[in-house]
Amino acid sequence: MIYTGGCHCGRIQFEVEAPEEIEVEDCNCSLCRMSGFLHLIVPKSKFRLLKGEDSLATYTFNTGVAKHHFCKVCGVKAFYIPRSNPDGVDVNARCLFTQPRSMKVAPFDGVNWESSVPSIAHKSRD
Repeated sequence: MIYTGGCHCGRIQFEVEAPEEIEVEDCNCSLCRMSGFLHLIVPKSKFRLLKGEDSLATYTFNTGVAKHHFCKVCGVKAFYIPRSNPDGVDVNARCLFTQPRSMKVAPFDGVNWESSVPSIAHKSRD
């Protein structure tokens, strides 16, 4: 299924291909907990930025591998390139305009990231 999504002000818009029934991760790390991000990780080939590249800003921290993209205007982080899956894109399921038939929310222990990441490493593979 093709989902559309974007930021609050609409300057950032994207499409993502994912199943009708999705599983997302709810991470307890400081950044995800504070921003309320629900992780839908897909291969880069399943994501397409439709508009707004010029409205994106990027935040990095710690290792600098993850590229946390957010809208310069409204501040919403609709997607990013995750450290856990640098070959994929992590879409905030809360930023989807079209909703999946069902969405299972699974806890992810981002506080203990190093030991938890193997459980999601497969998600960015085609």
